[in-house]
This record gives sequence, structure tokens and C-alpha cells, in this order.
Amino acid sequence: MSAPRFSVIIPLYNKEAEIERTLRSVLAQTLAPLEIVIVDDGSTDRSVERVEAINSPLVKLHRQANAGSAVARNRAIELAEGEYIAMIDADDEWTPDYLAEIARLIELYPDCGGWCSGFDIVSEDGTFAGDTPQYEGVVEDYFAEAMKRYVCITSATTIAHRVFDEVGGFPVGMRMGQDTYMWIKLARSYRVATTPKRLCRYNRAAQNRTPSIYRGDDGTASFRDFYTAGREPMLDEYAARIGLSRAIIISAKGGTEEARDTERFFSYTKMNRRILRKLQVINRLPVTWRWNALRAYNWLAWKIARKGL
Repeated sequence: MSAPRFSVIIPLYNKEAEIERTLRSVLAQTLAPLEIVIVDDGSTDRSVERVEAINSPLVKLHRQANAGSAVARNRAIELAEGEYIAMIDADDEWTPDYLAEIARLIELYPDCGGWCSGFDIVSEDGTFAGDTPQYEGVVEDYFAEAMKRYVCITSATTIAHRVFDEVGGFPVGMRMGQDTYMWIKLARSYRVATTPKRLCRYNRAAQNRTPSIYRGDDGTASFRDFYTAGREPMLDEYAARIGLSRAIIISAKGGTEEARDTERFFSYTKMNRRILRKLQVINRLPVTWRWNALRAYNWLAWKIARKGL
């Protein structure tokens, strides 16, 4: 079997401090990709200069006016020529054997639509293993597994190009959770294979990872799209988990009415009552208190359990 043809795609926006390190980790792969497609989403810093300075024939840099990371990712997928789309954010890194290991997974589980690896979380206070499945093989019940731990994260996930043709790309206009929305579309139509090997370094402390100013979505995609009214109970619970978690951040940034509407919609959940209560508490605090209260809660949760990206 010939080696899979990987197109690595990187959306880029104001990552001058990290993009060179990310790109060099891709160029250091023991199995070289077919190409590295970078779509710059209107960066205002020196990100593009950092990319151009590397001067690799594998790098294909495209520029667009700022339109959001989903548009940049979808454009990169459209431009990609490989059979497999290996995604990495512009502030994360791969170990040198990432693509080789994904190629091995593809050979073992060719009927899957996505292949994932374990990862390390790099934070200001150290490096810690991400909570991922500790087995290699096909994830039998994706949503049940994802309720407990991370299965797919962007920089440790590769998807067959044909999958995007069938299920569509990343949801344009969704400002938080667009990657998870994509994984749900993937998992509803295809199986996913995983390895516990930690082949990615997720940079939790990277610049502009989570903006503190709230701007509402300007698209039509919503996690409510996946509600099945009990026909797929675990999917209903997973959609509630993500929708409520997202609403907590929206509330903390001032989106009171949107968060309250989310409370009402996902109130059916039985497995996410703690998250629902957390949202209810946050959303009833004075707006000026919320962001700091959430940051303090998340800081404590990270210190105790090392959870949360």
C-alpha cells in the first residue's frame, strides 16, 4: 500500500509568536506531507512574514480578508489536493511521527472517516497528558466516549477529504465550538479511529486563544441542530453538554439572553445537570462579575483536575 497523500491545513490569524514553531514541526515529519496549505485570515501582525521566511516548497500560502477561522479552514480544504486533510492550529505542534502514525491508523482502519491521536496540554505551569481514550482502534460509540474525555481535537485529527464533500465543512459564523460541530457531523456519518499515543502538543497558553469580548454568532449553525428528540439519546446528551458549556462562556461575556435561551432548550438533559446548574448560577450574577468568576472557577478546576482546553 502506498503512503497516504496528506494535505496539512493551517488557518492563520495573528500568530507571529507561534506559527514558525508550528510550521517547523510539520516540516520535521518523518512522513512528509504532499503540501502545507496555509490560509491567512487577514493577520495584522507579522504572521505572514514568519511563514514566508521559512521558504519551503511544500508551503502554499493564501491570503484573504478577515472572515473567521471556519472560512479559512474551509478555503484550505477546497485548495487541498491530498486524499487526507491533516489539521493543525497555528499555535500547536506535532511530534515528528504524527503523520506516520496516522498513516498506520489509516492502513489498519481504512473504512473510518477520521483518525485521531492523544495529545499533551502545554500550559503556563507545565505539560500534562490530555484525557483521551487509552486504547487503539475504532471508537465504538463516539458520543458516549466524548461525554467522558476528548476524542477529537483539531490539531490531533485527520479527516478523509471525501468526508467534507459529503457532510460539509466547518460552520461559518459560529465563533465557539465550530470544531466540535464538525466532529459531530463526522461521527454521525463515519466511524473514527484513535491511538493513545500523544503525538500533538496543544498550546493552552497561546495568544488570542479565547477572546474575552463577546460577539454573537453571525451564522445559522447551532448545536440544537443535532437534537433528535430521544432517537439518539447519547447524541442528545452530548449536544446538550457542548451547548450548555458554550453558553457559560457566552454568559460570562455578557450574552445573557442567548445563554438563558440555551438553558431552556437543553433543560431536557439528565447527564449534564451540573453544567446546567453552573450556567444558571453564572447567568444570574451581575454581568460585571461573570468573566472573573468563570476564570476563577476554571483556574481552580485546572489546578485540581488538569481538565479544560
